[in-house]
Amino acid sequence: MDVESLRRRTPGCANRTHLNNAGAALLSETTLEAMQGMLRLEAELGGYEAEDAARQAIAGTYDSLARLVGGTAEEIALFDNSTHAWNAAFYSVPLGPGDRILTAADEYGSAVLAYWQVAQRTGAELVVVPNDENGQVDLDALADLIDERTKIIGLTWIPTSGGLVNPAAAVGAIARAHDVLFLLDATQAVGQLPIDVAALGCDLLTGTGRKFLRGPRGTGFLWAGPRAVERLDPNVVEIGSATWDGGTDFRWRPGAGRFETWEKSYVNVVGLGSAVDQALELGLEAVAERARGLGSLLRDGLDALPGVTTHDLGAERCAIVTASIAGVSAQEAKDRLAEDRIAVSTTVPEHNQFDTVLRGVHPLLRFSPHYFTTEDEIDRTLARIRRIAA
Repeated sequence: MDVESLRRRTPGCANRTHLNNAGAALLSETTLEAMQGMLRLEAELGGYEAEDAARQAIAGTYDSLARLVGGTAEEIALFDNSTHAWNAAFYSVPLGPGDRILTAADEYGSAVLAYWQVAQRTGAELVVVPNDENGQVDLDALADLIDERTKIIGLTWIPTSGGLVNPAAAVGAIARAHDVLFLLDATQAVGQLPIDVAALGCDLLTGTGRKFLRGPRGTGFLWAGPRAVERLDPNVVEIGSATWDGGTDFRWRPGAGRFETWEKSYVNVVGLGSAVDQALELGLEAVAERARGLGSLLRDGLDALPGVTTHDLGAERCAIVTASIAGVSAQEAKDRLAEDRIAVSTTVPEHNQFDTVLRGVHPLLRFSPHYFTTEDEIDRTLARIRRIAA
């Protein structure tokens, strides 16, 4: 991987250290040019005409996302963010009184709110699976909690609040063994880890463009496998998801298209396709190795600093690193790093109340390097943290 060449094609690398890729990564020049080209086409031709002219690029986004996750283009649906993609999947699950929804103790807040709402509406029950001694979802407890009432397992592969990588494939194997639908939130994994939906054993997978995939904001997608399409009845129907027979009935579009809406920002769609193509060209194995290595380098460096504590859980960890500084709030530390043009973020307690109650450590500083981050930038960040902690 030619890191310097990649940095030259990333405008944001010229004047700052960007360690907030778990929030929103830096666009490449290639993706920026693709989006500008599509926007100019819309300005010159009109929106509908530009869509017609760009049909090959638009179709290519579906094809590329399918390659990214190991599915087919017909199994991909595009959305304006990953939460809407996730909602389209979850709210289509038929649930009734006594049915059970199983999730983990580090599930993202938006998902938990949806679980509670559906439970209140339908009489279904939300069951939170405890963590094991490593801080990841307890697989034995999960298997023990599944019974004939269990309709769906929802899991966040990489939680927003730390570097934990949940054992998604093992969860998928358990779900398959019990014939339970498995919805996997891969928002922080897409663009950071290799993804193979068959190996993961999931029925539904959602992701975003703006994080480690380095795509534009306002992009998300859903992969829906054949078993999910067969079992789910989408919660919303419109002209983009179905065809009206002219009478009193309609037919769903084939595959995941039944979850989509008609209107899209094709500037964003083309930008997303460009970002996915770049990730595929680099190779997700190589991306994961470098990103994980930089995360470990940063985590080890923070652990060595007086007054600094890291808080990442799990037997497997990724490029997300969380830490606290004795006597310094996460927000103050973030602001002081920003003065040196080092961009990080902080965890938000309300985004993961289960984890907040369990550990009582939030808010934390959250660092998230990516493959274009340099070792010198890690060293510079550690030096600045040392001064803040002094």
